[in-house]
Amino acid sequence: MGLDSNLIDEIVNFRQQLHNSPELSGKETNTSNSVAHFLSKANPTELIRGIGGHGIAVTYDSGKPGATILFRADLDALPIQESNTFAYRSKYDGIAHLCGHDGHTAILAGMAKVLDKQRPMKGRVVLLFQPAEETGQGAKNVINDKLFSKIKPEYAFALHNLPGFEKGSVCIKEDSFASASTGVIIHLKGLSSHAAHPEDGKNPDVLLANLIIRLNEINARENQGEDFDLLTVIHARLGEQAFGTTPGNAVLMATIRASRNEDMLAICKYVEKTVNENCIAFKISYTLSYTEEFPATINNAECVGIIKNAASAIGIPIKTLEASFRWSEDFGHFTQSYKAALFGIGSGISHPQLHNENYDFPDEIIEPAMLVYKGILQEFGVL
Repeated sequence: MGLDSNLIDEIVNFRQQLHNSPELSGKETNTSNSVAHFLSKANPTELIRGIGGHGIAVTYDSGKPGATILFRADLDALPIQESNTFAYRSKYDGIAHLCGHDGHTAILAGMAKVLDKQRPMKGRVVLLFQPAEETGQGAKNVINDKLFSKIKPEYAFALHNLPGFEKGSVCIKEDSFASASTGVIIHLKGLSSHAAHPEDGKNPDVLLANLIIRLNEINARENQGEDFDLLTVIHARLGEQAFGTTPGNAVLMATIRASRNEDMLAICKYVEKTVNENCIAFKISYTLSYTEEFPATINNAECVGIIKNAASAIGIPIKTLEASFRWSEDFGHFTQSYKAALFGIGSGISHPQLHNENYDFPDEIIEPAMLVYKGILQEFGVL
């Protein structure tokens, strides 16, 4: 039932190489080259580069009628300083694979080796290595890329490792699995003046303080979303460090999260209304924009059933989740467009959390993750 130990050793080694050489979102040049070189030795039907930036896709085509099934992994690392001291720790200061994308990529690269040895009996399998997941841009750019039209799938699957859950277990949920999120940036434009004559200017200080209070009231509303919604103020700046000047400008930034896309839209409208009303009252102009927008990952029920069947068939424990995760995943763009589902692979109950400076992907979960992917293909009758 297990995979060849030599293959697992090769994938673990590749994972640790990726960990040693991380690259930030949109800058995955060397990572993309390394992955493409690895994949080229697995004899795909086609290898496509430059999808949505530094993305790569390989196809394994049976040449016979059947569904196109896509599996996705993410290439990018985080702008965080790693505190681990093992030999393969990040060689770049302030950049590290502290979310496990190195592991996700290695797992999918391992599937290329599996498909090289056991070619699909029908349909087509696509292995997609996506850039820029952490910024919420990668999946959208990939899907909108004309190259992607060549591999448009009927089904799409992805996984994410999950600290806090039994190592090697499958964590799954129908409907909302991971939350929608977006950053909101509010620029306030008043009028600067000499600090000795503040009456000659329009200082946005009280407006800024009032907006922080008003926006935080969103979290206490009685009509919150079905699961949860949340606004977190993450940055505020008023004027400059100049004691002779009354400030004329301010910036306020916040992150909005909601388990459902409709709730996210409602909160954004509430924020826009609140900012507009307050700026009118204080007679100060403003601009409002959004960044790093992630839709909620809404799992398709059919796909969830296929994942559960695949895990059950090989005896992997299944944890059915009761609530969606508060973090976001840009795989939500895939779940909006295709029959798709994101599931978790437990990293261990006491494993360091995602984005912790001492996090490292547990290599022990590579094999069960690959077995679930293989099981999904078996559920479709591809293998």
